[in-house]
Amino acid sequence: MSDARTPRFPEPERGPATAESPWPVALLGAKIRDYIDRLGTIWVEGQITQWGVSGGNVYGKLKDLEADATVSFTVWSSVRAKIPADLKQGDHVVVLMKANYWVKGGSLTMQVIAMKHVGLGDLLERLEKLRASLAAEGLFDAARKKSLPFLPHRIGLITGKDSDAEKDVLRNAQLRWPHVEFRIVHAAVQGDRTVPEVVRAIERLDEDPDVDVIIVARGGGDFQNLLGFSDERVVRAAAAAVTPIVSAIGHEADRPLLDDVADLRASTPTDAAKRVVPDVSEQFAIVSQLRSRITVRLSSILATEMHRMEALRSRPVLANAHWIVDQRAEDLTRFVARGVELTERVVQHEERLVAESTARLRALSPQRTLARGYAIAQKADGSIVRAATEAAAGARLVVTTADGAFGAVSSGPEDGSDRDSTR
Repeated sequence: MSDARTPRFPEPERGPATAESPWPVALLGAKIRDYIDRLGTIWVEGQITQWGVSGGNVYGKLKDLEADATVSFTVWSSVRAKIPADLKQGDHVVVLMKANYWVKGGSLTMQVIAMKHVGLGDLLERLEKLRASLAAEGLFDAARKKSLPFLPHRIGLITGKDSDAEKDVLRNAQLRWPHVEFRIVHAAVQGDRTVPEVVRAIERLDEDPDVDVIIVARGGGDFQNLLGFSDERVVRAAAAAVTPIVSAIGHEADRPLLDDVADLRASTPTDAAKRVVPDVSEQFAIVSQLRSRITVRLSSILATEMHRMEALRSRPVLANAHWIVDQRAEDLTRFVARGVELTERVVQHEERLVAESTARLRALSPQRTLARGYAIAQKADGSIVRAATEAAAGARLVVTTADGAFGAVSSGPEDGSDRDSTR
């Protein structure tokens, strides 16, 4: 469809534009217009991020589903009557449009010829393909899911500003544990800003060392409004977080992919608060119950052990414990008497041996020999005279008897024949 308001400028025959021979603006605009006209009509898919009605015409913007790219479009009143009346901002659509360059204003406008919703079946098919792809990577495996802390000190909350979801989480969490703290990051929960803002919020809270768990909350919505929470960028940001993440999108029929990758899925924001924050009254009741059980158990153990002690004490062997001492005292007395007896026998035997040895020694003693009338003669140098020939005549001798010693002078050896004749 051409714009009747767009003026047609003649295109004079001109050579290439140079510094000496530049093109006029009108010629440049005409060439751009003619080049764009050759594109013809094209089908484009995207999400409506702006939808404003003025004078029966619609002026809006269409955003790419994945990349950061936007194009403006115009729906003239004559065309608007032919497209669905329920189209609005946030819808996923396919559009038949034609590019139109307005030479006078120097602006490019995409004129809508037809527009329709993307079929729900197409969206579901794409979503299931993405789900299968991410599952094959292991992003949904139960083994990689992290456990929630028993009592989080600080909870990160990602939700819409002043939303019911925010109020539900705060109210229920503080009712259950009044001292719990929150760090809240507001983000768009539908529309084209949802994905980048939720991704940034997850990254910010995950970098905070004081945040123990992150809740992503939204108060439900239709299928298309929840598409942002099935975006691959959101899913991968949640999978990369080291802080446990709870998905509380608040829906039942439709499961966005964030539910599958989250460490815990809560059915509603209220359910998320109840599952993340323990109830102080319930915990006190549990502690009281455990104390009672411990008291009963310990009382039972003590009663059993006391009964066993009484049973042991009632036995004859323990009823009168003195018998052990008495019996051992008698045994000790007997052992001492036996020891004394054996010791005396040994002493007496040894005394006899000593007496006998003393008598033998005395019998062999030189003193006994002297007592029988013998004497020992020694020279002046102390050597003993063993033969008469060893004492020369006139040699001084010392003669030892049993009761003392005296000096003597040797008269020399006597002749043996004389001794014989004398006898």
